[in-house]
Amino acid sequence: MLESRVNRLALWFLAPTAVVLLLVVAYPFIYNVGMSFTNWNMYHFRDPSFNGLANYVKLFQEPEFKNIFLRTFLWTGVNLVFHVTLGLGAALLLNQRLPGRPLYRALLILPWAMPQYISALTWRGMFNLEYGAVNLLLAKFGIDAVPWLSGEWTAFAAATLTNIWLGFPFIMVVALGGLQSIPVELYEAARIDGAGPIRRFFSITLPMLRPVLTPAIVLGTIWTFNNLNVIWLVTKQGEPADKSHILVTFVYKAAFTYYRYGYAAAFSVFIFLTLFGIVKIYQRSQAEEAF
Repeated sequence: MLESRVNRLALWFLAPTAVVLLLVVAYPFIYNVGMSFTNWNMYHFRDPSFNGLANYVKLFQEPEFKNIFLRTFLWTGVNLVFHVTLGLGAALLLNQRLPGRPLYRALLILPWAMPQYISALTWRGMFNLEYGAVNLLLAKFGIDAVPWLSGEWTAFAAATLTNIWLGFPFIMVVALGGLQSIPVELYEAARIDGAGPIRRFFSITLPMLRPVLTPAIVLGTIWTFNNLNVIWLVTKQGEPADKSHILVTFVYKAAFTYYRYGYAAAFSVFIFLTLFGIVKIYQRSQAEEAF
């Protein structure tokens, strides 16, 4: 009897959260899936009709679909490599006894703490052809000014550099917390056994950090894959000529510039399924390691 009352009380406490999730997550998701099967656009704004899988067929027939899809994975992969390497390197450095360590820690966290909107627009100004800080710095080394925002891959590189700067502090904070939880006795025992710094890193540090780094990398993958702000603001809506888009910016422009709502909904469902597949691969790998 007492147990049933406790369970009922727990359900009452969970009810507000469940209602919020239904309203802000479940309902918009189901509505979006339904919208993807309609011809809702600017011409059929008031009278959308069911058109089956037409939007999904158009999605794969999109001339730039393959390039945008591959560019999205390139964007995610390059960013993650630098986020992990720079973040882990900074964490290892800050884990040492350095003079002024709290100041360095605060400075390195700043990129992550600042609003992305402000950071992206600041970096866009820094990539200006004539007056940008990046080209002025290159000029000091005798390198000609680079038209960063005028070419397909230079614009993409500019957005990637911006996002690397914005994203590595997250991995740094996670790794630093993990490093501080590793018992010092393990390193002392390894030194007594004659293990050098590299051996200690691969035999102690990385295995002990894996439980905290793996979820952080998965979250970083999802956030980077869906990062609209940096590409949109740095390249100015996918310029030049819509050649620097990733999936999420292409969807945003299709919906809010060209008003192709049904098509954009189908594209967003495809993005969700892609990310769902990535998470399932992660869960399967974790389950296999557990055995």
